[in-house]
Amino acid sequence: MEAHPRDVPISKVFELKNVADADEAVDEIVRTGFAGQDTGFRVLMPKDRSTAKRIGYRVTTGVSYGLRKKGDARDVKYWTYHHDAERYAIVLVDRAVAERLGL
Repeated sequence: MEAHPRDVPISKVFELKNVADADEAVDEIVRTGFAGQDTGFRVLMPKDRSTAKRIGYRVTTGVSYGLRKKGDARDVKYWTYHHDAERYAIVLVDRAVAERLGL
């Protein structure tokens, strides 16, 4: 059986309601970083397609930019999927952890 992003060990879950909430989540993810972590981060977003796209773009580009600015490795893998009936989710994890989990 192939692994699903839902199976990634998570250190913190962020429940975002709008795009403005994304900046705080990005800051915390960048501050914590991925180096030496065996866990990832999950970002939950409303099922509204337009809002989810804007939040997803802000999170993924913000994390990449923040890690580059901080001087950390940006070898991060992420997946977007239907988490439940009301929410989409993005899981972000270091590539080495993803490969070890078979993702």
